[in-house]
Amino acid sequence: MTQELLTSVFGWMAVINLAVLLFSTLMVVLMQDWAAGIHSRMFQMDRADVKRAYFRYLANYKILVLIFSIVPWLALKLA
Repeated sequence: MTQELLTSVFGWMAVINLAVLLFSTLMVVLMQDWAAGIHSRMFQMDRADVKRAYFRYLANYKILVLIFSIVPWLALKLA
């Protein structure tokens, strides 16, 4: 694999992951009460715990996207 191909792969991977993160964030913000009601009944959790789980999910996903998509792309661009 060439450096240009790897740069392109990591760049598109970052774009796709950022789009998924943005979509997930919008859905959690816009439909938080509705989704929390469903998930709290489904998993027998309090609504507050479900909302904390949403926040934890978004935070972890953002960190993973940064580490595994954006940082390698940036390193390849700078090399």
